[in-house]
Amino acid sequence: MAKYFDVHPETPQPRTISTVVASIRDGALIAYPTDSCFALGCRLDNRDGLDRIRTIRRLDDRHHFTLMCQDFAQLGKFAQLDNNVFRAVKAATPGSYTFILPATKEVPRRLLHPKKKTVGVRIPDHAVTQALLAELGEPLVSSTLLLPDEEEPMTQGWEIKERLDHVLDAVVDSGDCGTVPTTVVDFSDGVPEIVRYGAGDPERFE
Repeated sequence: MAKYFDVHPETPQPRTISTVVASIRDGALIAYPTDSCFALGCRLDNRDGLDRIRTIRRLDDRHHFTLMCQDFAQLGKFAQLDNNVFRAVKAATPGSYTFILPATKEVPRRLLHPKKKTVGVRIPDHAVTQALLAELGEPLVSSTLLLPDEEEPMTQGWEIKERLDHVLDAVVDSGDCGTVPTTVVDFSDGVPEIVRYGAGDPERFE
């Protein structure tokens, strides 16, 4: 049964955030709000959590998981950026963009695209997500909470708790989340290619 945490959307309660992060460190898979949609998240080394995300969303091994990063210093440990890419990504973050980039050796192999050796990364513009990441001190491995055969992600924490109670360990709710996932920009070849149009304004990458 998933624990339910009601968190203030702008000033998240430190004690609640600490409790959620302690459960993440203990291997929990959580649903949490971001600046685009609710997401599923777990620690980098949580193999069981990754398997559960794949099962919930019916994902294959070509799916790009996203490393939800607190800031650029953290992002730079896990993704390779040349100067031009760095400037382009920096100008668009924090925000509702996910960037596909060549991974560094810090990224576990099971998170990499099997052929391209790339990984998705992003820096969210959301107080609750940022509070979780600051307390955790490392990225959250994440995937949009979009269930198979459904066109839009769930937007209500209570609905997520009700429907996924048996497969999640915690639900963090800070009110309504959007239904539009991030804009995904592939920089793996050094030039931007938009592979999904979403919440982030795509114009700067077209």
